[in-house]
Amino acid sequence: MPIYTAPTTDLQFVLHDLLEISQSDIPGYADLEADFTGAIIDEAAKLAEGVLAPLNASGDQEGCRLENGVVYTPKGFKAAFDKIREGGWNGLDIPEQFGGQNLPYLMGSAVGEIFVSANMALNMYQGLTHGAISAILAHGSEGQKVTYLPKMVSMEWTGTMNLTEPHCGTDLGMMRTKAEPQDDGSYKITGQKIFISAGDHDMAENVIHLVLAKAPGGGEGTKGISLFIVPKFLVNEDGTPGARNGVSVGKIEEKMGIHGNATCVMNYDGATGYLIGDLHKGMRAMFTMMNEARIGVGLQGYAQAAVAYQNAREYAVDRLQGRDVTGAKNPDGPADPLIVHPDVRRMLMDQKSFVEGARAFTMWGASLIDRAHRLGDREADGLISLLTPVIKGFLTDKGFDACIQAQQVYGGHGYIEEWGMSQFARDARIAMIYEGANGVQALDLVGRKLAAEGGKPMMAFFALVKDFIKENENDTRLEGFLSPLKSASKDLQAAAMYFMERGMKSPNDALSGSSDFMHLFGHVCLGLVWARMAKAAYAALDAGASDRDFYEAKLATGRYYMARQLPATRMHLARIQSGSETVMALGAEQF
Repeated sequence: MPIYTAPTTDLQFVLHDLLEISQSDIPGYADLEADFTGAIIDEAAKLAEGVLAPLNASGDQEGCRLENGVVYTPKGFKAAFDKIREGGWNGLDIPEQFGGQNLPYLMGSAVGEIFVSANMALNMYQGLTHGAISAILAHGSEGQKVTYLPKMVSMEWTGTMNLTEPHCGTDLGMMRTKAEPQDDGSYKITGQKIFISAGDHDMAENVIHLVLAKAPGGGEGTKGISLFIVPKFLVNEDGTPGARNGVSVGKIEEKMGIHGNATCVMNYDGATGYLIGDLHKGMRAMFTMMNEARIGVGLQGYAQAAVAYQNAREYAVDRLQGRDVTGAKNPDGPADPLIVHPDVRRMLMDQKSFVEGARAFTMWGASLIDRAHRLGDREADGLISLLTPVIKGFLTDKGFDACIQAQQVYGGHGYIEEWGMSQFARDARIAMIYEGANGVQALDLVGRKLAAEGGKPMMAFFALVKDFIKENENDTRLEGFLSPLKSASKDLQAAAMYFMERGMKSPNDALSGSSDFMHLFGHVCLGLVWARMAKAAYAALDAGASDRDFYEAKLATGRYYMARQLPATRMHLARIQSGSETVMALGAEQF
């Protein structure tokens, strides 16, 4: 049975040593003292370790089932969901007027990592609900907010997002689901949606679907799409669930992973829906959910890597195999532990340096969201918009790679289901696909985000890196961090310049290098946060920190990333600069 221990110490390091949140000018951050955040994180850890994680493997094995139109979740899920509900975890960063605690988004992200690592499939019911809440908060009418939000925040009701149809995924302009206006101002929604995570279940008394559909008069493509609230049960005037709406589950998809989450085919047969936001402006409203979801999916990518790494580390310490080439380290035993071998250490260091860097990168991104929303900081908004496809795409690609490496540490046992490593890899795999496949994230980054606002956010990022290097260039202890970061940043600038020069003349040259650019950018982001973490670690040591081993390990892990991972930027730049000729060389019939 796999184990899980929440990374409470490292999360506190990121929040307080790195981000120095209690000293920030972001409204609400002054209250985030270490004792306060520590108490929240510790309580989340108790729930995750004691309730959620023990259900992860059994939920994977049992899965969800559909019987007589009712979706049943795995044994124990409902009781665990009740514990999440009782703790008010879903409303951590929701306004108090709707039953939330109004804490910063950052704290929701920190807790989210813990819950995702413990049980990704179960946490998705909560995560989708949170995204739906955010969309209603941003675009719903006052009446809609009063009707739906309190019950959704308390998770008496849950929420979903319905985009994909059998014949269209990313290309939503091909959507066929129709919305016919009614005399009372409502709409009749008819169509089929697929791949709907948490589409239905037995853990809440109502499910509030946010559904994209085409209403008359909207024109072709995505311009004609509107967003509708379509509840499973219509809501009575007193706020209680009423008559069953015309929405049903066609089937539960059989998937590679996240078996404990009900991924449903949803059928809408003249279901009553209510327009949210402006007519024919549904994509704008849905992107409120999608952008939040993409940050959350990036978090899923590294959170699965984090729990997989924990188990691989423990296995490497316990498993006896072979002898250390420099001399026996366990002379009284039949062999030395796996962790003595350099190649096993390489795999573990790859995982550790990625997970800790990804955690810092994601929490920094969450703080940018708070800065944008709570201060109205347009520069922060532009920067997190630029970084969102990097967080989603890079962290899920590398997170899956890290899960595979963790599985590899186990050797043959990693391929056997009872050891649990397969589940981490299978669950992590979906994060590279949903909420916009990673190839689409790369295209969005190069095709839209790079040139957004005349390139202002991209230039702001380069300035962040340049200023950090200049401010710290006299600290010789940071040389092993600053020089690699400077070199990697130059690679990123060269790639961006290549796209600017070639993009208009030969769009294929830019698009052929988009995935490499996303990864190049991701490495630079992790290089930046590792350099920042190194500075914070030295500051803690200089101040006489009692846990010297933690900070020294942090520095050693960072040096590994800068020396062994960050040089990948050169490879990605070379691929980008090779253009599209070799990519496009074959005719379609030659593949």
